[in-house]
Amino acid sequence: MSVKFPNPTDKYVGGRVRMRRLMLHMSQERLADQLGLTFQQVQKYEKGTNRISASRLQEISRILEVPVPFFFEGAPQAAGTPRRSEEDRPSLAHITDFLGHADGHALVRAFTRIKNTSLRRSIVRMVEAIVSSAD
Repeated sequence: MSVKFPNPTDKYVGGRVRMRRLMLHMSQERLADQLGLTFQQVQKYEKGTNRISASRLQEISRILEVPVPFFFEGAPQAAGTPRRSEEDRPSLAHITDFLGHADGHALVRAFTRIKNTSLRRSIVRMVEAIVSSAD
C-alpha cells in the first residue's frame, strides 16, 4: 500500500485558510459550522490532506472575508512552469507556515503593538543575533 502525500498547492492553500482563520480569531469549529462541515474536515483542508473544491473555496473566502486569490498568493509553482532564480523568487511559504501556527500569530500580533520603532529594530537585531549564534 502506497502512502499518499498532500499536493503542495493543496497544502499551501490549506495553510492560508488556517492563517486567515487565526487572524480572525475564529475556531475550526466555527468555520466548520458556517460551512456545514465537521471541524475534522476543516482540519483536513488546512493540512492539505483533503482538497478544497472551487465552490467550497469561494464559500471559505466569503466567510473569511478575503478574495479567492488570497489563498494562492505565493503558492508553489506548478510543475513545468518556468522558475525564476531563488534570489528573484518571493518566498511567502515560510511566512504562511509561521503565521499558520498560534505562536507565530501571537508573536506578530504582539510585535505590531510595539509603537517604538527603535525598540522594534532592537528586537529584530536581538532575534537575528540569536539565530546567527545558533547556526
